[in-house]
Amino acid sequence: MKGGHTSDGSRGARLRSEAGLGLLEVVIALSILLVLSLGILPLGVLAIARTENEGHLAARTTEYSQDKMEQLLSLAYNDAVTNTCGVVSTPSGGTGLAVGGSSDLNAPAAGYVDYLDQAGNFVGTTPTADWFYKRVWQITSPFANIKQVTVTTIVARGFGHGRTPQATLVALKSLPF
Repeated sequence: MKGGHTSDGSRGARLRSEAGLGLLEVVIALSILLVLSLGILPLGVLAIARTENEGHLAARTTEYSQDKMEQLLSLAYNDAVTNTCGVVSTPSGGTGLAVGGSSDLNAPAAGYVDYLDQAGNFVGTTPTADWFYKRVWQITSPFANIKQVTVTTIVARGFGHGRTPQATLVALKSLPF
């Protein structure tokens, strides 16, 4: 035996028998990694849908509810004529802060509902093909000289499966303010 080699050449035979084994191991490892990645992929899709629904869309419904609430609360307590359907109020042709309306998204009351497109632009008081946000509001008077304003906004359709985002805000307005 000279230099660690046996005279029968078994070291060379051993190296020849392992030729290509490293490539086979890499292919098997990548196959296992691919199967695991495909198993995790639905979690990524679910995370994207949750982020869109509970992040972006929920924030927009809250923002549009708040916009409507501010528009209504800016009116005088006894105002019953200002048209508040839409983004900008007009001085006549509406219900103002008159007691009425509905918080039921499936049965909105005329004069207490409006629709916005996906960018938040007013599209009308009746549903059109391009509506994306529906805002309904209700004015009640639970106590003398107090009005309760409830605004609910919902999205026409969420992203993926799950609950459609909506927001409800409630505020009180008192006489003489």
